[in-house]
Amino acid sequence: MATKKKAKSSGSSTVAKTSSPLNGKTSLSKATGTPEARDTARLLLEIEAIHCRPENPYIFTSGRASPVYIDCRKLISFPEARAKIMNYAMKSIDKAIGWNKIDVVAGGETAGIPFAAFLAALAKKPMIYVRKQPKGFGRMAQIEGDLKPGKRVLLVEDLATDGGSKLVFIEALKKAEAKVTDCFVIFHYGIFPQSIEMLAAGGVKLHALATWWDALEAAQKHKYFDEKGLTETRAFLEAPEQWSANHGGRPPAPRSMLGR
Repeated sequence: MATKKKAKSSGSSTVAKTSSPLNGKTSLSKATGTPEARDTARLLLEIEAIHCRPENPYIFTSGRASPVYIDCRKLISFPEARAKIMNYAMKSIDKAIGWNKIDVVAGGETAGIPFAAFLAALAKKPMIYVRKQPKGFGRMAQIEGDLKPGKRVLLVEDLATDGGSKLVFIEALKKAEAKVTDCFVIFHYGIFPQSIEMLAAGGVKLHALATWWDALEAAQKHKYFDEKGLTETRAFLEAPEQWSANHGGRPPAPRSMLGR
């Protein structure tokens, strides 16, 4: 296994703004670089929401092979880590968008629902959730909760890969006559340009706390990955399609990617 179990550390740990070398190679200049991003990545590693297994790659539903896997949903079971990350999210959203410009917080079915609920409670905002498939007919066919026409809605999800599923939720919200200009996720893969481009084409900006680059930097600094894990993960992040093809993966169908 390339993932190493590490004893829990006390308090928040961050690294300097200048990225450190990885095994003597190019520095991790693509990391977000904020203390919040680094600590979010550290916390996700600490609760074992992030896994590294280059010797036996994960094969996603798209067919792509990957040495790493993340399950942000695990965060809901760890109140201390969850509280820290939700506080980071609150501040990040306020800085990037402004809570005074958000009327309603929407969670995407199903992984986005708890995070939307946490944020709505902290921000004292109404919450709704959006289904993947319509239930019934009409303007609110995919939406649970009360949503008045013209309300400014922030879509919340756990993570983003290519942004594909976000479009489904955004289309449903717009059909319900909501104004959707922003989407927030805890974790963004940060290696597939279409995740930004697809949403931007629909007039929506993607915001995230951390990316795989932040996770890799945290894994190196806090010794969560062994040497092979660090090397193979970086190779994957630099050229995901090539790494996948070299490790038993198949090209994803158009627009499917990892489906998130």
